[in-house]
Amino acid sequence: MASPTDNTHITHEFRFFQVHKDGQIVLRRPPVEKIPPSDDPITGVRSKDVVISENPPVSARIFLPKSTETDRKLPLLFYIHGGGFCMQSAFSPTFHNLVGSVAAKSNAIAVSVEYGLFPGRPIPACYEDSWAALQWVATHKNGNGPDPWLNDHADLDRVFIGGDSAGGNITHTLLSRVGSIGLAGVKVLGAVLVHPYFGGTEDDHMWMYMCPENTGLEDPRMKPATEDLARIGCGKVLVFVAEKDELKEPGKRYVEELKKSGWGGTVEIVENIGEGHCFHILKPKTDKAEELLNEFVSFIKH
Repeated sequence: MASPTDNTHITHEFRFFQVHKDGQIVLRRPPVEKIPPSDDPITGVRSKDVVISENPPVSARIFLPKSTETDRKLPLLFYIHGGGFCMQSAFSPTFHNLVGSVAAKSNAIAVSVEYGLFPGRPIPACYEDSWAALQWVATHKNGNGPDPWLNDHADLDRVFIGGDSAGGNITHTLLSRVGSIGLAGVKVLGAVLVHPYFGGTEDDHMWMYMCPENTGLEDPRMKPATEDLARIGCGKVLVFVAEKDELKEPGKRYVEELKKSGWGGTVEIVENIGEGHCFHILKPKTDKAEELLNEFVSFIKH
């Protein structure tokens, strides 16, 4: 077997992985650490993991904020982590802390989905798993779903969908499905796309390699079609782009095309000046990261 550094045996070089002649795929970064759910002693947010499907394997981490009132249900954030469709986890310290923080600050229940990643499960597993998890959330509408936290505390007439990078991309596809075929028992009020990974950069071919069933550079999952934009199933959208991110232009184009599509909602774009892709995840303690998080939270609360 070729070693990861033996360039004579490499057939494809992408940002996140190499492909070798023998079919071996070598990710450029090691697998992320995964941590168990826990009760946060500072914020009071509790968390637990649930299995949504055994085959295919889909699970999620649920976050319940401290200030739960028995007579008033809370909005629900359905979160989809980033990682280029081939990395990261809802159970990593990065996304455990991020989603837990949003839940605490927005006083919302959060469901962070653990979806299939390339190469073990090529695209479209990420879309199908996320859709399955959102449908699972919907089974709690009448208070008789499989999870008591959602039954007792989630207001499914106030659902938000959000994600960063690849998760922002997946968010759009879910919104399109909600608008096209519906999601019984759920009202999606809004969506947040943070530095979404859409087409129009040198990484398009990486996505196409990860998705063997792709339809080319104009695949609507990477370059959203007008008809899909026109029917996205929520009333408001917030999109973040970063000044130094090569995905800035695809993100801005998404907003422009959404405005022209005939969709009846409102869309806002926020540019993070002087920052790169997903800086709030790489540098979560900075003032600008805190500012992004606060804008995310404000979108849910208002």
